[in-house]
Amino acid sequence: MGLTILEYAQNLNLGVSTFVSVGNRVDISPNDLLEYWEQDKATKVILLYLESFGNPRKFAQIARRVSTKKPIVVVKGGSTAAGSKAAASHTGSMATSDVSTDVLFKYAGILRVGTMEELFDVASLLSNQPLPKGRKLAILTNGGGPGIIAADASARHNLTLPQFSPETIVKLKSVIKRDIVINNPLDTTAGATAQEFHDILQVLAEEKDIDAVLSIFIPPIVSNRAASEDAVRSVAPVFWKQQKPLLACFLGERGSQAKLGSNGHFVPCYPFPEEAVSALARAVEYSENLHKPIGTFPKLEGIERGKARRIIEKAMTENSQRPFWLSVPETYDLLNCYGIRLAPMSVATTATEAADEAAKIGFPVVVKLVSATITHKTDVGGVVIGLTSKTEVKRAFETIRGRLIKLGRVDEMQGVMVQRMVKDGIETIVGVTQDPSFGPLMMFGAGGIYAELLKDVTIRLPPLTDLDAREMIKSIKMAKMLEGYRDTPAADTEAVKDLLLRLSAMVEDIHQISELDFNPVKVMPKGAGYWVVDARIMLK
Repeated sequence: MGLTILEYAQNLNLGVSTFVSVGNRVDISPNDLLEYWEQDKATKVILLYLESFGNPRKFAQIARRVSTKKPIVVVKGGSTAAGSKAAASHTGSMATSDVSTDVLFKYAGILRVGTMEELFDVASLLSNQPLPKGRKLAILTNGGGPGIIAADASARHNLTLPQFSPETIVKLKSVIKRDIVINNPLDTTAGATAQEFHDILQVLAEEKDIDAVLSIFIPPIVSNRAASEDAVRSVAPVFWKQQKPLLACFLGERGSQAKLGSNGHFVPCYPFPEEAVSALARAVEYSENLHKPIGTFPKLEGIERGKARRIIEKAMTENSQRPFWLSVPETYDLLNCYGIRLAPMSVATTATEAADEAAKIGFPVVVKLVSATITHKTDVGGVVIGLTSKTEVKRAFETIRGRLIKLGRVDEMQGVMVQRMVKDGIETIVGVTQDPSFGPLMMFGAGGIYAELLKDVTIRLPPLTDLDAREMIKSIKMAKMLEGYRDTPAADTEAVKDLLLRLSAMVEDIHQISELDFNPVKVMPKGAGYWVVDARIMLK
């Protein structure tokens, strides 16, 4: 495979500073190689095929440092979900090993690609062209179909195709000798000459509102291929002077770089528009990573670490079984230590006691099953909502007990939790799981009973900075609803950010946490905070 890769790279006119094929290694790891290439002046881009990491945390820390100096592009082998472990919580079931790998790569600023071919597509661009300064792409084509394909691919990768400025349109009309519509993509039609291609590219190179240009050529009708290659090659230095990447696509053909530039400044050439756009999107991702603010770890007020430690130590002493779930009162007390808002609640072991506690909390209330072994309470009819009197609370207690008797699981009932009913708010989920290789992972997303069905979540490695927490909130599809959608008021996302940061602090302090679910967390309108409605914490 190594020989094949080296030959493939040579055909693309990619120089190889070092090639290392490591099989059953004893004392050399990817970490050692990354640190070597970090210092190697001959290496501009680092390409990796990885099946394992050795020490993932150390790999992530080293890669995060190295990626600020040189792009790291990775193909990860063994990434299917077939080996994912069964998990007891919503969070655990959604944080598969492949998801964990994505989280680690994002943390480290690594560009992940799906195939070896894509690995070299990206390398061809990153090693030969300046980094794009933004997401604005101009497409030049002598055929309408490939232009449409490139435009569709751009939309999928969140690249934009801005319309040309009036000044640029005037310049384009002066160099185009035929009556065509000036749009982006710019379709010159099959009648375009090589000179027209050259002159148009010259204009686009100097357009300030364009960050990159893709030139698509379908050979040949009026202009022959050699003349078109000459046009691209001759204008390439102008793009370098403007620090703007230029990509070429000679439809159906690969490996023209030797004719399209000079050493270290080749114009990468792709057989199809989608591959060119995909490579550009990776370069944009890397460029954005380099300019992304680091964020800070804000000081959080009101955390009682000593009290929290005593709660955990007591629970670990009293429970010989591993892992085990914290009791409801222990969970409630632990969250209070970190300033995390759990909706007012109380635990009862009889129907009468439940009714009395409900009266103290204030109606309406919810009654929920308390069990160390039944994780998803709704699956067994263990949740009754909207109770407005002591009589209804007593009836709810007996109803839950009766359902468990029918299921033959009444021995698993430890009582019920009576909780103030939070009627309003947007349901989200916040969680933690322990990956056997990567350690703790934090999750945020759409919550409620459809959390696992929708899987609209984002996952990060703690500890979180303030920017990490804000990015988690903005990166899910449901973010638009949190910002205010139609008649729904904007939610208190600042309070959610505080929740994520406080949970991150808890995870850093309490290494015994194996899995944790806050589901749902009801996010109230701006200024009203949030309420954790249901919380489960497993210790290992």
